[in-house]
Amino acid sequence: MRERSLPASPNWYSSRCSDVNSNGLLGVGAKNVVCLIDVSASSCRVSGELVGHRDLVSGFSFCQHAGQNHICVSASTDGSIRFWDSEKKTLIREHAAHQTPVSAVHWSPVEKNLVVSGDEKGVVLLYWFHTGDTSSFFPEPRSIFCLSCSPHAWSSVAVGYKDGMIVLIDVSKKGEVMHRLRGHDNEIHSLAWSPLSGEDALCSRSEDSKATNGESTGEENGCYLASGSKDQTVKIWSTAKAKGVMTLKLPYLKRRGSAVDPGVKERIWLNVHWPKGRPTQLVSTCFGGELVMWDLTKAGKQRWSLFGTSSEGQNHNRIVFNMSSVALQDGKELLISTSMDREIKCWDLNSLSCCWTLPTLGGVIQALTFSPVGLGCLALGVGDNTIRVWNTLSTQNQYDVRSFWQGIKSKVTALAWHPVKEGSLSFGTDDGKVGVYDVFSSKPPQISSSYHRKTVYTLAWGPPVPPLSSGAAGKQSFSLYSCAGEGVILQHDPSRLSAEASDIDKLIRDTNSIKHKLSPHTDLSWKPDGKVVAIGNEDGCVDVYQAPSLKLLCSVQQHHKIINTLRWHHQHDASPELHGLLASGSSNAVVFVHNLRAVVEHPPDSPLLVTEPFRRLCGHTGKITSMAWSPHHGGRLVTASYDGTAQVWDVLEETALSNYRGHAGYLLCVDWSPVDPDVVWTGGRDFTVQEWKVSQQEFSKPPKGKKMTMLQEKKKTGSKQKTKNRPASGSGGAAGPKMNREAATGDKLLMEAELSEEEEDGDEVRSSVSLESPAGTETQRKSFSAAKPKEKPDLHLQKKKKPRSMLPLSTSMDHRPKDELLQDCITLATVTHGSAPHAGCVPGRGDHIHLGLFADRQALHRMLEAEEEAHVEAGHYDSVVYLRLWSGDLEGALQLATERGELNDHLLSIAPMAGFSVWTLAVEAFVKQLCLQEQYLKAASHLLSLNKLYEAVDLLRSHRLYREAIALVKARLPADELVLKELYTSWAAVLEKDGHLSGAAKCYLAAGSSFDAAKVISRKNDVSSLRTAAGLARICGEDALAQALALRCAKDLAAAQDWVPAQDVLRSQDGLLVHRLHLCVAELLGAMLEASEVVPPPSAVSANRWASPSFPSILDRVGDIWEEEFAVSQNSGGPGVMAALLQELKSVESPAPSSSVPLRQVLLYSSVHLTRAVLSWLLGDDGELVKELWRAVAWTRDSGHFRVSAELLRLLFCDGDAGVCSRKHPVKLRHAEDDAAAAAGSLQAFLCYHRLYERWWRGGQEVRNERPLPASDQTGGMEEPDFDAWVLLSERHAACQAAQRAVREIQERLGTMVLQHSRAQGVQLQPGDQEDDGPSRSPSSDGNSSESPDQRSEDQETLLSLSSKMSKYQEELANMPATLKMFPHPDVVECCLVLLHLASSSPVSDSLQQEAKSLLRRYGTGPSVLKASRRFLT
Repeated sequence: MRERSLPASPNWYSSRCSDVNSNGLLGVGAKNVVCLIDVSASSCRVSGELVGHRDLVSGFSFCQHAGQNHICVSASTDGSIRFWDSEKKTLIREHAAHQTPVSAVHWSPVEKNLVVSGDEKGVVLLYWFHTGDTSSFFPEPRSIFCLSCSPHAWSSVAVGYKDGMIVLIDVSKKGEVMHRLRGHDNEIHSLAWSPLSGEDALCSRSEDSKATNGESTGEENGCYLASGSKDQTVKIWSTAKAKGVMTLKLPYLKRRGSAVDPGVKERIWLNVHWPKGRPTQLVSTCFGGELVMWDLTKAGKQRWSLFGTSSEGQNHNRIVFNMSSVALQDGKELLISTSMDREIKCWDLNSLSCCWTLPTLGGVIQALTFSPVGLGCLALGVGDNTIRVWNTLSTQNQYDVRSFWQGIKSKVTALAWHPVKEGSLSFGTDDGKVGVYDVFSSKPPQISSSYHRKTVYTLAWGPPVPPLSSGAAGKQSFSLYSCAGEGVILQHDPSRLSAEASDIDKLIRDTNSIKHKLSPHTDLSWKPDGKVVAIGNEDGCVDVYQAPSLKLLCSVQQHHKIINTLRWHHQHDASPELHGLLASGSSNAVVFVHNLRAVVEHPPDSPLLVTEPFRRLCGHTGKITSMAWSPHHGGRLVTASYDGTAQVWDVLEETALSNYRGHAGYLLCVDWSPVDPDVVWTGGRDFTVQEWKVSQQEFSKPPKGKKMTMLQEKKKTGSKQKTKNRPASGSGGAAGPKMNREAATGDKLLMEAELSEEEEDGDEVRSSVSLESPAGTETQRKSFSAAKPKEKPDLHLQKKKKPRSMLPLSTSMDHRPKDELLQDCITLATVTHGSAPHAGCVPGRGDHIHLGLFADRQALHRMLEAEEEAHVEAGHYDSVVYLRLWSGDLEGALQLATERGELNDHLLSIAPMAGFSVWTLAVEAFVKQLCLQEQYLKAASHLLSLNKLYEAVDLLRSHRLYREAIALVKARLPADELVLKELYTSWAAVLEKDGHLSGAAKCYLAAGSSFDAAKVISRKNDVSSLRTAAGLARICGEDALAQALALRCAKDLAAAQDWVPAQDVLRSQDGLLVHRLHLCVAELLGAMLEASEVVPPPSAVSANRWASPSFPSILDRVGDIWEEEFAVSQNSGGPGVMAALLQELKSVESPAPSSSVPLRQVLLYSSVHLTRAVLSWLLGDDGELVKELWRAVAWTRDSGHFRVSAELLRLLFCDGDAGVCSRKHPVKLRHAEDDAAAAAGSLQAFLCYHRLYERWWRGGQEVRNERPLPASDQTGGMEEPDFDAWVLLSERHAACQAAQRAVREIQERLGTMVLQHSRAQGVQLQPGDQEDDGPSRSPSSDGNSSESPDQRSEDQETLLSLSSKMSKYQEELANMPATLKMFPHPDVVECCLVLLHLASSSPVSDSLQQEAKSLLRRYGTGPSVLKASRRFLT
């Protein structure tokens, strides 16, 4: 199924989210799946995923017992525990006993059926795998961070909590607490038991060898337990003494060129791991991603050894979250680590060196593309704000991946390699940025100065168009084109990215004289030779322009939804017919392929309208997101879809070859391997890039109905996730989602930025508060219960409550002791009546602030200033405003209210008192404040008070209040105001995007854009919308558009067998008479075939009264109906009118016949030729009549409908003579041209062919035995024969058919020989064989090889003879008349066999039999023919 792949990044901030079993199978929790990886000392391989959790995987553990080590368990934040079979990758069972997110799970190393899990509420749950029984305990009211089962006693479980507590419980005694280990003062990140039972190994190194005073209810021997905490220490605990025996402080290592400052708080996740068989060695993580091996028997500071010192760059560069070890059968001990740097590393525990590194991906894979210059160089655009470049052909490292992040601040959504410059990679981002990276340089990327307003979806390199020049003569130059979500395509000059990019819409408008609005662009694709560019639009139309002037060549109107991807066929294929193929994919799940070779090679004078595809590829159930042509095959295409699969197609045969279903979500990108024709690469929503082989897939077609199943499951998951997230966010206060943990809850949260330091700091804070202790919850409950009585306060108490004083300082001075109050009177009298002021007494300031109220005005102002300062310190700014108003400082009051954003209607009403300029500034400030408060209508009304009408309109428009803005403009401005049209146009664009098409059409009509109004109504593409759009376009004078829409509507009605409304729609438009005639013929043809019971009767919606099969000749019936209903006959209008109708009908496209076309569609196509034939008949052009009749019959025959073809011939030639097609006018047709005569002969031959089979099926009757007489010898008295068998025995056609069969047989044999030769070369010389072993072979080997020279010479002779025969037959075919191949006869050899078979039951002349036998001997050379003719020729 799958070769190599890059998995999703392991989840962060989980104590045990990865584990490895004894067979070397690693399981890692990534998003909401478990990724399985086969590991060895030299390499790794992603083998699959375990998919089923609805939320993030928070814990994972293997059963490490023999015979059961393929079973594993995973826990999720959705509260579920799931058990898996890792070999079959299937779910065994599931339980959801936890009510809150599960934070830890572990499979007991001692008891093979015991699984222990803990959740954030503090509940410990036991699950017995063999019985399915559960039991739960609540040892501590704290949030569990980690837990670990003892490897020596099944009943001992260590639990680590968020607040630093470690509890040892005995699960055999209903969760009884054996010990509480206190020593850490922050989160417990990890727990690890010593692999050796007892406490003798470290007794000499213990910090306290004396007996402790604490209780000990555990085993007598005990066991050591290691713990890692956020407090940056590792502790070794004695479970027998219930005390810490050793504390290890993390070393401050030099990393990134500088030493770690102990005073700066570092991000830390301290994971510990005790490897099996190493009781004195402990592995722990460190600050910056380093791994440390501790020797617990050493003394002094240097007790540790650093991993990865053998070479530079081996260590992680971000913190490490999980470690697990395994001892392989070859004796090597490996340690696996996962880190925030999105890498999984494998370490050799003996040498402490890194064995290999597996990169992982932290976001949706938005784009992937292979370099056209650097062979095997794959670029990935990832949603974690990085670009990955993978050298897929590296022999030393199969995962040789480099990351580029400089200059990228959002998701990478588009990539494009330079066509000729190696290492030049352009990228587009989610925030509209476009840049170019040199992947072989360490320099930051060059960023274009022109930004898109929305996400960049497509990048393409192509020849420059004006205003850019094509460069120096003979030197090929390229421009970079970017298409983004706002529908604009910009052209960037890669040599001057700082210059402003140009919008190509201006060139398109100028070149093609377009006045109406262009549809927003969604994708573009340059033809490899750079001559033309295809641009996909939001309305489903694909426009093809000629470079460099961007002249419109044609418009492909096949899709009816937004175009997502376009791809031209490559040009290194031998067949030039394929060079014009353009594949297009949209949101309607069907891929259309159009052959535009004629348009490209012979550009038309006026743009063509293409409405029929060359090939239609159906099967996907979701929208098409990406596609790629195989560079190794001709006409082979791979597509990626929202249905979660990638499909390989044979375009020419319209067949599905292979379907890949290895992803766990929708796909966004696909590309074909440039070196292996059997390998395809895909990426998508599941954060993975996968390599797979086309020939090894189980399925050939996409699944049916998967899209609806995924949508229903997504809705179900989304509703449950919202319900679960509400209490978590509420209880956590400021806690937000953790990095990588929020990834599975929705599309918007799938992309996180790994390299943003601000986000990483925020993640640490969110992690620290995401698991809240029950104690905190209890406090909240108490405060909530205490606040409940305040919900209904006593009204009596509320009335007595005094308002806040405006002068609190002076008021407080009146509550001093009586003596001081009396002294204030003396002081005030001295100030007011004394000649000299009291020493140190300044009323309104200091201790005498309250006297400012009783002194002069200056004292009052001093008191008010002091009161203002007090209010500012207390945050009572509203009181400050009122104080300034009272003091007369109205401007200051308004300024303060403006700064604080507390302007109101009252302040604004008194603002004119301060002057016009102050009032104007206040109104403008109030408008800004109202905008921040989202009161846009009120803000616009205040702008009107300043007579700023245009600013008010802009304000309403910028916040999408178009209805109000239009009402304002129409009420206050003239009717011809330009801004009114802009408002209508902008509102129409918004309504169109939201799906309100009728409202958008009314806006376009009001703006005078009737063309756009009709186009937007037709986007719905149903019958009523198309009919309305056609009528609207006709009323507004858009005749060409009205006719095109009416024709589309009529085609849809005809396909639904609703004939009457179809005629009415065409009748309402001028100039569509010929299409009415066509539908008349199509309806009548279907009715006659249904009456003959060769076509199943449809559930016709409506039918015209004249559609009744009353005449045996269809041409006579059509002629009568045309004359009665449409006034079209030989005598009406003259030959000029008929010729014009015929020429108009010839412009209607008729694709090549195909067996995949439905029968009703076949009849529509056949009726086109039948209508042309009737028009030629009325014109008297017998030659064109016969040729069109032949094409009508050939359509049904080549589409595989034998009975329909036979019945159509009977209806056309009732008397069995291809020279007479009308009983009303039984005139022999005259054929002046060779083509017409050949077509008539072909029709006559097929008439006889069908009559021959009718005789055979009825048991045989007399067949015409004589050769036909010359025309001069025929007399009127001779009886007309039933049919002439000699017509079927044409030696010229027999020779032509024999030569064509011989060419096909030789081609098949040559293909078989080439395949055998290539296989023989592949196994000719095995690696290690010696080329000089020939002379020393044994006799037996010589005997075996004695046949080889003869065989080789025979092969060579056969190849030469086949080549010469091929040339001979091709020369014979070339010398034959073209009419023999253009108008074929039935198989002559087949007819000979049928005649000879009939000779046994019907009288057949000897001459006829001899002629049949003679032809069989000469041309019946096939094995099956020889076998069938043996009894006739012997």
